[in-house]
Amino acid sequence: MAPDRSIFGAMFLAIALSASCSKGEEAAAISKGKEAVMPFTLSSSAFATNAPIPTPHTCDGKDVSPPLHWSGLPAGTKSLALIVDDPDAPDPAAPRMTWVHWVLYNLPAGTDGLPAGVDAAQLPAGTREGINDWKRTGYGGPCPPIGRHRYFHKLYALDIVLADLGQPDKGQLLKAIEGHVLAQAELIGTYQRDK
Repeated sequence: MAPDRSIFGAMFLAIALSASCSKGEEAAAISKGKEAVMPFTLSSSAFATNAPIPTPHTCDGKDVSPPLHWSGLPAGTKSLALIVDDPDAPDPAAPRMTWVHWVLYNLPAGTDGLPAGVDAAQLPAGTREGINDWKRTGYGGPCPPIGRHRYFHKLYALDIVLADLGQPDKGQLLKAIEGHVLAQAELIGTYQRDK
């Protein structure tokens, strides 16, 4: 009996994948019809990863949110949550707290980003706002009192649409999404004020 060509094809694919992918990437590529799964990523056209956040998106400028774009949502994503915070407050040399700048939840899974300077009226339908550490909703830009701080933009792909949480703070939102995070994407920007 002649060997089955599909077996050789599958073996060749497995060998090629193992040579070019990590084990996690290989498993993702082999599953779901052997097509590679795009990684879940978060980016901004305003700044690159670990690069300075431009002044317009800080308290020294217009204090408007940066444009954000995401791609590669995992299968089964029903909604997204976004938290922007600064773990270097008040002084990166001696941090004492994480300062929260922005909290959003129930971003629709069909969206792929937010424009610069987005306000409550411009958020995608269904999106809800939490409160930041200024005890208000909306975006509050970098305004570090000393040193160069890091600003973590964390996007969570969730397997549910959350119930109306009102205006949760970061801790309340993290508790609500516990056990429902399919993937997390992260973008870090930095900022230091001129003295």
